[in-house]
Amino acid sequence: MRFSLFTLLCSVLLALGTRAVTAASAPPKASAPDPVWQARLADFGDANYERQVATLLEKFEAASGKKLAPGPKKKAGLKIYADSGPGMATPVALVRAVITALERRGFEPQNIFLVGLNQLRLRMTGYLPSLVSGQTPFKGHQVYVLESGRYYDPVWFYDSPLPQRFDPIFAEQQTKDFPNNSSKDEDRKSFLATPLFLDADFWINLPVYTDHPTLGVNGALVNATLWNASNTARFFRSPANAPAAVAEMSAIPELRQTWMFTIASLEHYQFIGGPFFNSLYSASEPLLWLSTDPVILDSLARDRMNDHRKKEGFPPINEDIRTLEFAETLGVGSTHTKLVKVIPVE
Repeated sequence: MRFSLFTLLCSVLLALGTRAVTAASAPPKASAPDPVWQARLADFGDANYERQVATLLEKFEAASGKKLAPGPKKKAGLKIYADSGPGMATPVALVRAVITALERRGFEPQNIFLVGLNQLRLRMTGYLPSLVSGQTPFKGHQVYVLESGRYYDPVWFYDSPLPQRFDPIFAEQQTKDFPNNSSKDEDRKSFLATPLFLDADFWINLPVYTDHPTLGVNGALVNATLWNASNTARFFRSPANAPAAVAEMSAIPELRQTWMFTIASLEHYQFIGGPFFNSLYSASEPLLWLSTDPVILDSLARDRMNDHRKKEGFPPINEDIRTLEFAETLGVGSTHTKLVKVIPVE
């Protein structure tokens, strides 16, 4: 299945350009984002995460009419984030709480699987067994490591008409850590990890928030797209194309069809220096968010990051990085944080 960037990217640029021209005379009416359910954590322990996740899922089921129960495939997937290393990974307590909630709804432990990108970082953050003790908090659950290359299907790839070799002057600094040893044809393709949208009845996105020099916000959208595909370094060799690629991939119907929602913990997030962990620029809030709109979650996180950056004397996240706006134009979600309905969950 070939997903082409060209058609939708043209529509994105056309829509954004038209919006800029007509904004002064007839500003478009913004639609309200999907709601965000918000739970407050008394602490970051297992018991509190388990209690609040259970409540969030109950509220979501009641409001949406959807039941998080086993379907024909009898499997559920969890997309975790560990790529900033220890200190800035999806909290293990959150993942355990989601697994517990799904098991209570009828899923067998072996049918709840985790998907991550890098083996070393998954091991460093506790998602793969320790090489010393051999222990893991996720015994009985499969952990799919995408960089192993075993979970990509040659039929399912994201193809884009980006330049097959990149401008060395434009991308010199951005490409220095990403050697290009692929073929010209391979440069155009990113193979999609199929377990989440082919093997599962549904999947849940569990990102962590950091800033990113190329993408602006490294959160819900990026965790579901670039960190869920192969050959994504090509977008960092041509940074101007990365935001559009994230938006395009997040709009793929097959991926969205099984993407139930995103749960984001603010136990830790980073507002500058990301995506590499730096404790000096990290923050913590006892909040847990759930929404079907990844764009509004990323927009709320961006507002918080910019508030911290301002307090610390740093400039805001580069407004020229249009990742969230591109995704909004493609109908993935909304950036209008002033219109969002945040529903407190007690």
